[in-house]
Amino acid sequence: MISASDFRNGVTFEYDGKVMQVVEFQHVKPGKGAAFVRAKIRNVITGGVIETSFNPSEKFENAFVERREMEYSYEDGGLYYFMNNETYELEPIDGSILGPSFRFVMENMPCTVSSYKGKVFSVDPPNFVELEVTESDPGLKGDTASSNVTKPATLESGAEVRVPLFINPGDRIKVDTRTGEYMERAKG
Repeated sequence: MISASDFRNGVTFEYDGKVMQVVEFQHVKPGKGAAFVRAKIRNVITGGVIETSFNPSEKFENAFVERREMEYSYEDGGLYYFMNNETYELEPIDGSILGPSFRFVMENMPCTVSSYKGKVFSVDPPNFVELEVTESDPGLKGDTASSNVTKPATLESGAEVRVPLFINPGDRIKVDTRTGEYMERAKG
């Protein structure tokens, strides 16, 4: 059990049957009346954020969110299989749980799988990945890298991103999976 007076950033707890994480908190002691805890909390499964106040003596059940590094293996009929790096067993995860950033994931790529009471609620790829450009239009002569002009490019994972004109098919680029933006040409 955890009381509202013990809140710290990142603490997870059960609230109204949901798993919540403290984003921000503040202990308030007004001149008149009782003290309270003002908190901004995020639903770890849906991502929704709410602001609410708690009595400092209110108690909540601790929620232990398990985060495991797993390796993406393959997809079969809407199920995505991830290998547990400790037991080497394959675990199926429904495709509806995967977010838009999963479009940058290739086979054998490590991902962070988050679960609560054995139920997986999110799969997060690495923040940055290096992928090969498989399709891209050639840049036109006269267009320069300093003009901030971009063109669409298809990556080996099938995802499409905007890249500078000097990027060609066969080039490896670094992509931020959280925003889907081109970062730089891969080194080496």
